[in-house]
Amino acid sequence: MIWITEAAYLKDYLLQITFNNGVEKVVDLQNELDEGVFIPLKDKEYFKKFHISANTIEWENGADFAPEYLHSLAEETIK
Repeated sequence: MIWITEAAYLKDYLLQITFNNGVEKVVDLQNELDEGVFIPLKDKEYFKKFHISANTIEWENGADFAPEYLHSLAEETIK
């Protein structure tokens, strides 16, 4: 099972994410914000206000992404 141990805002809709296996990846969520609970995340100030909850990143409105999805979507930066 994979989960997120650290996450940091970079710019625009980019996040630097560290997973429990030690892998760091950069994920671009710009194309993932067009429906439902994710629409408020288009506001970059709101997008920046995430936290780690239940082993993934989550926003105040309950929006979150499965850590496995983020892992597959992101580009690996460090092994």
